[in-house]
Amino acid sequence: MSNRQILQAMSGLMAGMFVAILAGTVVSNALPRIIADLGASQSSYTWVVTAELLAMTATVPLWGKLSDLYNQKLLLQLSLGMFVVGSLLAGFSHDVGLLIFSRVAQGVGAGGLTALAQVVMAAIIPPRRLGRYAGIFGAVFAVGTVAGPLIGGVLVDTSWLGWRWCFFIGVPFALLAIVLLQATLKLPTVRREAKIDFLGAFFIVAGVCALLIWVSLAGNQFDWGSWQTAALTGGGLVLLVAAVFVESRVAEPIIPLGIFRNRTVSLTTLASLLVGVAMFGGTVFLSQYFQVSLGKSPTIAGLMSLPMILGLLISSTVAGQIISATGRWKIYLVLGAVAMTVGLALLSTIGAETHFGLLSIYMAVMGIGVGMLMQNLVLAAQNDVPAAELGAATSVLSFFRSLGGTIGTSVLGAILANRVATEMTKGLKEAGVPAGSGRSAGHGVPDMTTLPAPMREIVEQAYGVATGDLFLVATPFALLALIAVLFIKEKPLKDTSGMERLAQESDSVVGEKLIAPRSAEAGAGSSSAQVG
Repeated sequence: MSNRQILQAMSGLMAGMFVAILAGTVVSNALPRIIADLGASQSSYTWVVTAELLAMTATVPLWGKLSDLYNQKLLLQLSLGMFVVGSLLAGFSHDVGLLIFSRVAQGVGAGGLTALAQVVMAAIIPPRRLGRYAGIFGAVFAVGTVAGPLIGGVLVDTSWLGWRWCFFIGVPFALLAIVLLQATLKLPTVRREAKIDFLGAFFIVAGVCALLIWVSLAGNQFDWGSWQTAALTGGGLVLLVAAVFVESRVAEPIIPLGIFRNRTVSLTTLASLLVGVAMFGGTVFLSQYFQVSLGKSPTIAGLMSLPMILGLLISSTVAGQIISATGRWKIYLVLGAVAMTVGLALLSTIGAETHFGLLSIYMAVMGIGVGMLMQNLVLAAQNDVPAAELGAATSVLSFFRSLGGTIGTSVLGAILANRVATEMTKGLKEAGVPAGSGRSAGHGVPDMTTLPAPMREIVEQAYGVATGDLFLVATPFALLALIAVLFIKEKPLKDTSGMERLAQESDSVVGEKLIAPRSAEAGAGSSSAQVG
């Protein structure tokens, strides 16, 4: 495909990716109003957030496997259709039960978009040329991440729109993506006999959901050391062991366990998990730090994250262009892991008095590292697997990155809450304020506008110290990702796309089947001649 054809095909893919990112970010500033309007509880607040993430993370491997068996274009359009249905149900919800169900539908659709967009990219673009298009992924990721909370805040504050438009706004983009994909994406339909491993799929989804529910609710709904923790972790591990047993014995496994014999896939998967913990687990609390510790509005808080997003965008674009020009990629994985580790270590020094200029440099360093690392891990894995396993390998990396992000967000969130409580108790004691005065501020995120000046200063200091400690905890995970990356062996980037490699592999298999009978006939002929 020419560059123009690739860019045309990518227009629909990028519209779909934007929809998937927007689904997770646009509701962040709107959730308090949504829960209040529906008369729901704090636990419902948690489930509205968790339901979409659970469904997306758990279904990514299923979409990846389906992309190896069926038409990828049709699957993309199906995932977009599910997202549209989920968005409309969410927008018209009048009770929290329907809203949570609709978020599950949105998550299933978003899981398909997350897995399939990168699979299709690998199918139409050779690894050697893939780097130059990584910047477009970075741009869509940056715009969706920054614009989502800003759009959500504006919609909620606009009386004639309201929070329901946080869900409706993604529908036009999804419909546009379906139309663009139909018009621009030309993928062959490879028809072959296939069996879906439904039992393995059930065990995988059930096991992952049990563990994700545990890390999402532990520390909030129940203690880390409780019978609920034992039941969810024990049940989840048993289900995953059953999944491994089933997957090792079926003809068409959802996750082919054989791909983990590939050193590159195993190491990039481990690195993706650690990147998810370090990046998502650390940065998700930055907006809260801006608003609570630095006293900024939600809109300003969204804009303050621009240095990190711009660092990600620039580094992914520049590194991608250089990789396409030179064919060398490992050095950028190593530099990215180093930059991410250094950025997290620098962010661990922040507090309530940190100057924004210094904070911007720290965020930019981390963004540069993530930009060089995240997309190129996928490139390394896609370059080193057979074309028939592109979907499985890509979805495994996306799955473990999302899993790491979920674990990191939940665990580091619990650490943040405990650290804030400790710092506030310490601050109240030093100020001579009765402990009961800070009780209301200790539950959830405090409304800084209602607090008296002395109390506000204590809360700002507590959140500043706690957020710095959060990045300190995340730094070792980035360091472990660096160690994993160092052991990845660099291999030359292939000059053929996934479709071309699949055709070559198919021709090779057909050739072997044709040669075998002829060899047998020749052998039989020579035997007959010898007998005669």
